[in-house]
Amino acid sequence: VKDSEVRVQVCSWQFDWLTGTMWVFKSASDSGGHPHLFSLNGHKGRQTWEYDPNAGTPEQRAKVEQLRAAYTANRHKQHHSADELLRLQCADRIAAKKYSPPREPITDGEIPSAEGVEQHLKGAISFYECLQQDDGHFPGDYGGPMFLMPGLIIALYTTSVLDKVLSPEAQREMVRYLYNHQNEDGGFGLHIEGASTMFGTALSYVTLRLLGEDADRPEVVQARNWIHSRGGATYITSWGKFWLSVLGVYSWNGQNPTPPEMWLLPYNKWTGIGMLHPGRYWCHCRMVYLPMSYIYGLRGTCKETALTAAIRAELYPMPYDTIDWNAARNQIAKEDLYYPHPLIQDILWWSLYQAEGLLLGSRLRKAALKECMKHIHYEDENTRYVDIGPVNKVINMLCCWFEDPDSLAFKKHLPRVHDYLWVAEDGMKMQGYNGSQLWDTSFAVQAMLDSGLVDVAANALKKAHNYIEQSQVVQEADPPLSAYYRHISKGAWPFSTRDHGWPISDCTSEGFKAALGLAALQNPDLVGEGLSLERLEQAVEVILSYQNRDGGMATYENTRSFHALEIINPAETFGDIVVDYSYVECTSACVTALTAFQKLHPGTKLSSRIKSCLDKAESFIRRIQRPDGSWYGSWGVCFTYGTWFGVTALASGGATAANDESVRKACSFLVERQRLDGGWGESYLSCQDKAYSQLEGDSHVVNTAWAMMALLAADYHTVDPKPLHKAAVYLMRSQQESGDWPQQHISGVFNRNCMITYANYRYVKICLSIACFWGSVI
Repeated sequence: VKDSEVRVQVCSWQFDWLTGTMWVFKSASDSGGHPHLFSLNGHKGRQTWEYDPNAGTPEQRAKVEQLRAAYTANRHKQHHSADELLRLQCADRIAAKKYSPPREPITDGEIPSAEGVEQHLKGAISFYECLQQDDGHFPGDYGGPMFLMPGLIIALYTTSVLDKVLSPEAQREMVRYLYNHQNEDGGFGLHIEGASTMFGTALSYVTLRLLGEDADRPEVVQARNWIHSRGGATYITSWGKFWLSVLGVYSWNGQNPTPPEMWLLPYNKWTGIGMLHPGRYWCHCRMVYLPMSYIYGLRGTCKETALTAAIRAELYPMPYDTIDWNAARNQIAKEDLYYPHPLIQDILWWSLYQAEGLLLGSRLRKAALKECMKHIHYEDENTRYVDIGPVNKVINMLCCWFEDPDSLAFKKHLPRVHDYLWVAEDGMKMQGYNGSQLWDTSFAVQAMLDSGLVDVAANALKKAHNYIEQSQVVQEADPPLSAYYRHISKGAWPFSTRDHGWPISDCTSEGFKAALGLAALQNPDLVGEGLSLERLEQAVEVILSYQNRDGGMATYENTRSFHALEIINPAETFGDIVVDYSYVECTSACVTALTAFQKLHPGTKLSSRIKSCLDKAESFIRRIQRPDGSWYGSWGVCFTYGTWFGVTALASGGATAANDESVRKACSFLVERQRLDGGWGESYLSCQDKAYSQLEGDSHVVNTAWAMMALLAADYHTVDPKPLHKAAVYLMRSQQESGDWPQQHISGVFNRNCMITYANYRYVKICLSIACFWGSVI
């Protein structure tokens, strides 16, 4: 079938199946008392979706189809879903909410009134409260990457539990999602807004076939044509080569080695080689390559079926048995190559490739595999089988199956698969974490507190306070921490749920600030009892522990090896993944948290250590500011995001646009990029190119909120209030009648090159910025 014939039929799938079906969001569910599911706090924050053929009224089912059809019709212009199914489930509460934004339009040049701003805030708080769950968290989509779901489907197919774990309805929603995010050229991107890549296209193609899509379906043919036109699946990235090898449709001989023996290296610094030990890698890198090395060392491969044999023949434009696998090791499509291999890396892989014949099946290999499984089981048990992220979750599950298909460990993995799945009008996706519950809830609390409308938000604050209290890590991971390369965690907060449990510097800081703000109200009847000083000091200890020698803070752990170790980064499509770096966002969050603690609890036993930490952190933040006044943001798009954090950190120490050159330069950077409509709009291309890139089309409400909060923190309104007035008017004009804001372009990022969704940013960040504007300017 030729491309021109395919395009005529490209939307033929959209009304084929599941007409009028309902998916129901479940919060804190134990999956019907599943015997292999366990929790530390009653599953608080757990997010799952269940298919219920009897749910909803005929009108609601019709609305579901309307939302799906509208998304599909507009999918090439607006790639991002708007979490409409979650909002539909909350429709009765939304209809009954007490406050709405004012309906009177704001005229050009109008200075917002105090009453008008207050009404906008009340409308926002009232709407967002409708989405809050009984356990106190605010749910939302955390999807975006396109390479996550394929790994899950390959693993479930390999272990013969695909149909057991995923219902036919779930599988069809996944197909809907893939077709909705197929690009016009037939390929699939690294993420939902990205141009087509071999990584995204080959894995999505395989997933469609494993989910039952016919090889002759027009969309499938178009994807296959894209793959063949670029030389075939040998040009996929190393992570893609791994997954295709697991499925048995790519040879393990076409892989650059991931030897499990690296886990047997000495860890101590004095050995020299200990600085290369994987225990010194960034935890996400470490926890992915740990199970990958086990599968590679074992050559764990799916049993051949008629379907895998067919897929193997379809992925290549030449006969499979004619492929030069040694050459294929380093073949990468130009569309995928973000981090090219340096020569020293190619020499390293060639040397290990030559040695692999001696290692495979040896006593050393068996010892290394045993060591890997020890760490895999530790990770599983200490995260209640959620694991640190979706990639290692799925590969860990696969490792447990290869070790023993009937093991309890494998069975415990299966119910936790659903923690990563999210349903929206674009279909079912796999998220980049088991959610962003604690992160979003913490910012929601801060926004409500900053608004001063505590009476309006009291019920939401009380429930959120309970979630924050219940999510703090109150017990360390199993000892000894050093044997498993784990950082301390008692007193910390995770990104998502207590059951996940991995501590993170900025999540700890934002959860801590929310807890401090609630405690400062000194009104337990209204918002609940504040955390004890003992628990607050435990959080401070964790925050202080994150400081690196350069004065900055990294993410989950300290930087444990040289930045130069990045030279062995084997993931061609991601940047800066090997060690944990100091970041402006993490450092700023820690600085503002410690400063807030000092103000509320001066003169504690921690005060001198806090002061020393703050001095070093301020020096770090000033040192990494770019010549144009901005900071590069590594976890949000991009310079707008980083500059908000940079300015906020300096402002917490008393710096303003009037008295500090660094802050003044940062404000100039932002004001120069404000658009005529009063907003800001930065493209995700800034992240990968490391140069500011304007977003095409309209301004972005989330970018605008970040810029506005930076200017407010700097007291820029005392220099010139006009940019802030214009920004506030833009945000208030953009607010919908419901009190919500529109979902626009993707706003999160990780590893420089992959974008991720933060569905709740359109509330928590915007409401926070308007609240600050109301308090500071109006």
